[in-house]
Amino acid sequence: MAKRFDFLVIGSGIAGMSFALKVAGKRKVALVCKTELAEANTYFAQGGIASVTDTLTDNFDKHIEDTMIAGDNISDRSAVEKVVREAPRQIKELIDWGVHFDMNERGEFDLHKEGGHSEFRILHHKDNTGAEIQSSLISAIKAHPNITVLENHFAIEILTQHHLGITVTRQTPDIQCYGAYILDQRTGKVDTYLSKITLMATGGVGAVYQTTTNPLVATGDGIAMVYRAKGTGKDMEFIQFHPTTLYHPCYAWRRHRHRPLLLSESLTLSDFLRADRCMNIHRRHTTV
Repeated sequence: MAKRFDFLVIGSGIAGMSFALKVAGKRKVALVCKTELAEANTYFAQGGIASVTDTLTDNFDKHIEDTMIAGDNISDRSAVEKVVREAPRQIKELIDWGVHFDMNERGEFDLHKEGGHSEFRILHHKDNTGAEIQSSLISAIKAHPNITVLENHFAIEILTQHHLGITVTRQTPDIQCYGAYILDQRTGKVDTYLSKITLMATGGVGAVYQTTTNPLVATGDGIAMVYRAKGTGKDMEFIQFHPTTLYHPCYAWRRHRHRPLLLSESLTLSDFLRADRCMNIHRRHTTV
């Protein structure tokens, strides 16, 4: 028998968990995680979150221009503007969900400044902001009565008209998503999950590289599922390479399941590392 939810969220990093919390007020939500909630890239984010906070010295226009310059002016400006202008509201929402950001002696946010930013606008929790956000969201998720958490469940295939015997191609103008087939890895049983809305928040593809600071779960499953469902991808060539990583040959995780250490981007601000010494990292097939 199919299991029915109003929302099916596949992926349990900060994107999946925050969306689940946003929509769970009066709706039933299933949150699918292929391992455990604690295993996601969110945990490893150290530096903090950028948001215009001190309006005496900072403003949205500055933040937008900084972001466009950092993106070599090929970023989607409308997307940049949306993210920048909504950032303060999203920060407040994170705080409402239990996230704590460091404060100074005046009771104001202890703002940092990182590479690419012209002003101090980085909110942080010590040097483990991602871990603080993740643990707070996990607590909020587990406490919410309308959210069903499915750990150790692996999404296999998105359900579309194809599964009703209708031909679906990439030119089909109205591909509809009805849910997904999901494998319970503990029992080996595949169940049908039907939903009005299915959100793919499955993260990146770091594990396709020989060396990566990503957790082992970053294998691009969601991208493959959307592709098989005749969906389209955009800007897939853009993969972020973090400039500060401590690499040693023993970190070849494919052999030893160890990850290179991710170093805070704040090191670049202190001139600890020079950019010209980091340029060859791309040729070594390393990514975050």
